[in-house]
Amino acid sequence: MMPDEDTINSILQPIIGPWYKSLENPQKAQEQVLGELLKKYADTDYGKSHSAPEIKSISEYQKNFPVIDYKGLLPYFAQVKEGNYNVILSEPPECWVMTRGSTGSAKVLPATQTHLKQIFTCGARALINYALRKKDFEVFTGDILNLNFPSSVHTMTSEGREVTYGYSSGTYARLNPMFDRVSLIPKQEEIDKLGSGIGRTDWEKRFELVYQQALGKDVTATMGVTPVIFAFAKYIKRKHGKKPADLWNFKALFCTSVRKIQFKYAKILRKYFGPAPVVEMYTATEGVFAQQLDDLPYITPNYDGYFFEVETGSGVKMMHDLKRGEWGNLLISSCMFPRYSIGDMIEAAGKDYFRVFGRKNSLTLLEHRLYRLFLGWLL
Repeated sequence: MMPDEDTINSILQPIIGPWYKSLENPQKAQEQVLGELLKKYADTDYGKSHSAPEIKSISEYQKNFPVIDYKGLLPYFAQVKEGNYNVILSEPPECWVMTRGSTGSAKVLPATQTHLKQIFTCGARALINYALRKKDFEVFTGDILNLNFPSSVHTMTSEGREVTYGYSSGTYARLNPMFDRVSLIPKQEEIDKLGSGIGRTDWEKRFELVYQQALGKDVTATMGVTPVIFAFAKYIKRKHGKKPADLWNFKALFCTSVRKIQFKYAKILRKYFGPAPVVEMYTATEGVFAQQLDDLPYITPNYDGYFFEVETGSGVKMMHDLKRGEWGNLLISSCMFPRYSIGDMIEAAGKDYFRVFGRKNSLTLLEHRLYRLFLGWLL
């Protein structure tokens, strides 16, 4: 029996409420987040070397802490693997995770307990916000297709012992306690048993497992990497002669991990999955940073969880201070890394709406400048 709406709201508010509150006053929320982050940084060698304990303002933080990217973090990760986690982290890593390497070599990063809890909390917000906004709670009672990458791929030596690690999407799905309460088809452990490859044959094995287990079930959603969701739909049509919409009644598709989801993928996904809304989430191995707030095709940041800056053509600005049409390179301060250049380019659409339009490289910058020159009047 489905609980009444008031009961559902009381259960979900601790997860979604802080996000909604942060949108009322992003400046205040960001100041509070930075204050908490500085306490964590003050417990690390890196933070102490950049005066974290003495910093009292955003401007002091920006002056004392340099921007750092993944390459710059590698020497610190080497020490974390030796057991000296305090060199850059305020707590020991619970596990290690890797990126898909879609734009280069895969990145391998530590994941602390605080980071994982934040991933699980912020990762649930797109689903919860959709249900509350639409007053459609069936998305919680049905099954969710698991189209994640394997979580067991490689081994490495960390603190003198052999550690197995895999893709972050699969690892987060395996560890996420939310999926003990909603039905994920199939379980991540079953995905992992099929092997660690990500070639076409490997994915077809996973897709067939998903299809066989989900057939006849009350599937209401799928959540995962957008191109994989699309590839699954094409496989089902090619192999079994049906679209996913012919087999299941989707309430929503929660799509992650690539740029231009609404502008590049949404239309073709509806061709296969039916009229279900495509709900965009801005996620990465390093965090769950934003999700779609309403029907507008943009994302809205988790101002209560991360500290956001943007390197623009006129200097570094707080993300919430960007005016409509302003854009630049995104910097994210999290419970693990201060002022981390994740390599994504972001543009403001006004009123805390944003879109990630590509990776930071010459081709993206040229494409965006041409777009602004010839189509900027549409913004």
